[in-house]
Amino acid sequence: MDSKIERLSSLLCSGSNAVFFGGAGVSTESGIPDFRSADGLYAAQSVYGHSPEELLSHTVFEREPELFFRYFKENLIFRDAKPNPAHLALAKLERAGRLDAVITQNIDGLHQAAGSKAVLELHGSVWRHYCVRCGEKYGLDYTLAPENCGGHVPRCKNCGGIVRPDVVLYGEGLDGEVLDAAAAAVSRAKTLIVGGTSLAVYPAAGLLGYFRGNNLVLINKTATAYDRQASLVIREPIGEAMGEATEGFF
Repeated sequence: MDSKIERLSSLLCSGSNAVFFGGAGVSTESGIPDFRSADGLYAAQSVYGHSPEELLSHTVFEREPELFFRYFKENLIFRDAKPNPAHLALAKLERAGRLDAVITQNIDGLHQAAGSKAVLELHGSVWRHYCVRCGEKYGLDYTLAPENCGGHVPRCKNCGGIVRPDVVLYGEGLDGEVLDAAAAAVSRAKTLIVGGTSLAVYPAAGLLGYFRGNNLVLINKTATAYDRQASLVIREPIGEAMGEATEGFF
């Protein structure tokens, strides 16, 4: 076992009060592409004529809902995606009492699918939907069913309002309660593991400012602005690192 993985394994095995904060890199190993990658940017511009940030903005949702839902359904829904070793390792750590919370920027629900219970979804979830007019709640199946849509736009069965995904769009603020809970979890943590994120997206990246613990672990393929502050930096895919570090645990 690599020496850095051994250090991570030792931290996870010996302590508690750990928190995990993850980004898109956690899900790419489950086959879910990062829409902000070079390929994602090119595909969005060439096929839809806009950047992903524009297509997933509150402005486009309001003004061009057909375009918004077309992009959303064709690029953000991966119903067959399965949890990878990172998701499974985190669920294992939670069951063993070693992990207090998972904070995620992803909207795919894979942490819950792996068995994690204490999950704080900063950007919401594609599995939850609601009517913008009456607030009626729906699941993903309803949104995708052709009979509930005029074109690509799903409509509420009660009032005819648009049924939108419960995700944070560009131009919208994060849910204050979720953000506060995430900040509180980070502030209590003795070990903070950050994986699969470049820490370039705010306000989520600002959560690191609440950390007062001893062990900041960064697992990412590329450098981040926080590398010098970390006690351990691992340049491996998050699934490989977490899977190997927890192999044989509990």
